[in-house]
Amino acid sequence: MQIPTQKLRKILNTKIAQLNDIIADLDNIVTDIGFEFYRVCIFGSARLKADSQHYKTVYDLAFALASRNVDIVTGGGPGLMEAANLGAKAASKLSKSSKSIGLPIELPTETSANPHLDVKYHHRRFSSRLDEFMRLSHAVVVTPGGIGTLLELLFTWQLIVVDHMVHKPVILLGKDMWEGFIDWMKKEPLSRNLVNKTDFDLLQIVDSVDEVIEILAPKITAFQSANHNKHQLHHTDTTSLSIKK
Repeated sequence: MQIPTQKLRKILNTKIAQLNDIIADLDNIVTDIGFEFYRVCIFGSARLKADSQHYKTVYDLAFALASRNVDIVTGGGPGLMEAANLGAKAASKLSKSSKSIGLPIELPTETSANPHLDVKYHHRRFSSRLDEFMRLSHAVVVTPGGIGTLLELLFTWQLIVVDHMVHKPVILLGKDMWEGFIDWMKKEPLSRNLVNKTDFDLLQIVDSVDEVIEILAPKITAFQSANHNKHQLHHTDTTSLSIKK
């Protein structure tokens, strides 16, 4: 017996909605469990090559963060994503604790992930990839990029604005790129009352790796201290139970 197309579409739409609810619940559970290491997601162009200044800057940023036992998360592709993963891998050879994580996606222009990844999570759709970026990261650094990078920035910004995720630092690296974009946002959407003035307080624009580190260092230290205390408490509880036995 063949199910009529309209009825089949309704059934499938219902199942998709149910699966989305399940995924959202699982996402919340994983987020609540947390991670062992502080993680910074670095967004940026796939088009910029190793001879560009932006590539070197992103490499230096990832190296500096990973040297502080911070995991680096990127889209796993070429360009500035590769620079971040390469910097993370170089630092991890020294610290041997941070991870270089990539979330490659199937694209005609990106047929394979860059070779500097410790962990890969492949995605077929931008929507699931964007959600995983948010789930995996404690902070976001947005470097120069095109439509994909803007999508990632705006997705992050919107989720924080509407309280769909815990507030996290969102740092725009490169004043030559981002000040013009923010100026346009204030001139057009803000002047038309399409966004709130306070929304801009959620973003920080900087021009150097040192400025990014200055913003994130206290948060990294606080996270690592809390994690250390948690492990110490767990160890104490485990030891106490062993003695009682």
